[in-house]
Amino acid sequence: MVKALIAVTSHHDTFYENGSKTGVFVSEALHPFLVFKENNIESDFVSENGTFGYDVNSLDPMFLNGKDLDVFNNKSSDFNVSISNMKKASQINPDEYQIIFFPGGHGTAFDFPQAEGLHKVAQNIWKNNGIIAAVSHGSNIFDGLYDPENPSKLLVESKTITGFTHEGEEIIGVDRTLKKDHLGSIEELCKRLGANFSRPDAPFEEHVVTDGRIITGSNPASAVSTALKAVELVGS
Repeated sequence: MVKALIAVTSHHDTFYENGSKTGVFVSEALHPFLVFKENNIESDFVSENGTFGYDVNSLDPMFLNGKDLDVFNNKSSDFNVSISNMKKASQINPDEYQIIFFPGGHGTAFDFPQAEGLHKVAQNIWKNNGIIAAVSHGSNIFDGLYDPENPSKLLVESKTITGFTHEGEEIIGVDRTLKKDHLGSIEELCKRLGANFSRPDAPFEEHVVTDGRIITGSNPASAVSTALKAVELVGS
């Protein structure tokens, strides 16, 4: 039976200029969970230290509405039951999973690059011919993620990936905050990691890139299609 691991940020702290917190972007965690469930793939949730909190902006009706909102508000939904049983990276046996999916939220910029536990899990899933998928700011996981077969080489070096654009950061007004915290956009990260960045036609338009067993999506609108690509690839 195919299993997927959805790996989210543990960082849940003040980020936006109005004092609200960042964290997990809800739809980017919910959508892959639902896609995997619909395709008979069991999912577990994990974060570096076993904790999480939601990005306040991701709770806006623009991003969370309709059936998604119903699932989110139902404390007995499979999604809420599963995410409430969040595991620490150290509790995970990578051999159980064929897919690891990294949702976004700006919290990932703070903890994913130093998330040694998640990096180790991802490396072992990769070594077992598994799939690594990330959407939006989830691509921060590639910062410090080395190829297990060549420990001196970053996994995405010379590969093509995508994520939230620098233009998108400017539009939502957090580019200054990122600079203040000595952080950058995914687009800037790619240059530093030696990866090729694939830009969507517009910052919030669905866009998914597959490069071998690495699948990345640009933004919240890309979470479903990124997960579907992972399902397609694991079944091929």
